[in-house]
Amino acid sequence: MFEKDTLSALQARDLAQRIAFGPIVFHAALALRDMGILEGLLANDRDGRHVADVAADAGISVYGATVLLESGLGAGLVLKRGELFFATKAAHFVVHDEMTRVNLNFVRDVCYRGAEDLQASIIEGRAAGLHHLADTETVYEALGDLAEPARTSWFDFDHYYSSAAFPALRPRVLENSPKRLLDVGGNTGKWSCYLAKGSPDIQVTILDHPNQLQRAAIRAENDGVGGQVSGVAMDLLDHSKPFPRGVDGVWMSQFLCCFSEADCAELVRRAREALNDNGELFILDTFWDKQRYEAATFSLQQTSLYFTFIANGTSRMYSADALQRCVYDAGMHVVEEVNNIGTGHTFWRCRKRA
Repeated sequence: MFEKDTLSALQARDLAQRIAFGPIVFHAALALRDMGILEGLLANDRDGRHVADVAADAGISVYGATVLLESGLGAGLVLKRGELFFATKAAHFVVHDEMTRVNLNFVRDVCYRGAEDLQASIIEGRAAGLHHLADTETVYEALGDLAEPARTSWFDFDHYYSSAAFPALRPRVLENSPKRLLDVGGNTGKWSCYLAKGSPDIQVTILDHPNQLQRAAIRAENDGVGGQVSGVAMDLLDHSKPFPRGVDGVWMSQFLCCFSEADCAELVRRAREALNDNGELFILDTFWDKQRYEAATFSLQQTSLYFTFIANGTSRMYSADALQRCVYDAGMHVVEEVNNIGTGHTFWRCRKRA
C-alpha cells in the first residue's frame, strides 16, 4: 500500500491542494453539520433545496449559506443540480455515523489548537500543544479535570474505540479462569466492571492516577461489582515501582500506544514480573498495519500526531512489528493474535519466554 506512488502529476497536485485547504474544509464541514444544513439536505434528498431555503432554515444570510454550500461542493458533501443543492453519501456519514461524529469532535475539541505546536513538540520532545488544554506534562494527569467540551470528546473517543471490542474479548480473557487480574491504565473502570460482571470469581485491580480511580470506584458500585473491582494509585512511568505480584493476568487496552517504545518495554517487563508462572498478558491495540480498510490506516497514522503534540510527546499508534519487539525485549512473546475485533483492534495473548 505504501511502496509505490501511483498518482499522476495532475492527481498529485490535486491532492496537495486538498491538503493545503484541509483545515478550512474541516471547519466548513463542522458548520454544515452543526447548523443543520446537511441534515436539512438529507431530509429533502429527492427534491433538493434552494439556497434561500437553506439560509432561512439555518437562520443565516443567503451569503453565509452560499459560501458553506459551495465549500461543501468541493469537499464532496454537497451536490448541485441547476439551482438545487443535495447531500452526498459522505454527508450522511458526517451527520449520522457515530465514528465520524466522535472523530470530528475529538479533532475539534482536543487536537485542533494544539496541532499548531506539532513542530515544536517534535523538536523539543514534549507535548508542546497540551497547554491549550491543561497545565500538566501529559494529558493523562488532567483527564478528569479537562474543561468541556474537551473532556467529553476525549472520553467519547476513547470509549468508542475500546467498548466495541468488549463482547468478543471477555470470553478470551476468562478462557483460563483467572482469579486475579490487573487492569493497567484502567481509566474509569469500564472494562474492569464489564469483566467482573461476567465472572463473579474474578478480582480486578486497576492501576491508574488517583482521580481516575475515584471515578472507577463509583462505576464499580453503580454496576454492583464494588467487591470485585479495586484500585491502586500509581505513577505508571515510575519503573522502579513494581506492579502488585502474584496475578493470573494483566490487561493493557489501548494503553501501550500512550508510551514511548522504551517505556512500553519497561511496562511489559513489570507486567511479566507481576504474573504467576502460567499467567498471561493481554494486549488490545489498534495497529495501523493490521487494518482492513485504508481509511482506518489513515486515521490511525494521523492519530499518532495527537500523542505527539497533546498526549505526551513520545508515543504513537504503533505498527504491530514495533510493539512486538517491545514485548519480546521484555521477556515475553505473543502466543495468540486475533485481528479485526471491534473497530479494527488486534488482541494479543502473551506468555513468558523461557
